[in-house]
Amino acid sequence: MKLIMKTEFDNLRLNDDHSYDTDTNTDKKVVKIYCREQLIAKMIKHKKSIRYFGIDNYQHFLTDQ
Repeated sequence: MKLIMKTEFDNLRLNDDHSYDTDTNTDKKVVKIYCREQLIAKMIKHKKSIRYFGIDNYQHFLTDQ
């Protein structure tokens, strides 16, 4: 997985064809986005740091807006 922009992550998350799952711990939150049970992106928020990751070909899952 590689770093992606927040807008690209939001595009993937808001797509109705994709599902997402949220895991929360005391100071860490992970949001994973799936397309047909395949993990395509994730967001990791640890304290004040937020990182967005996507698989190598995540651009194929983006929608035009």
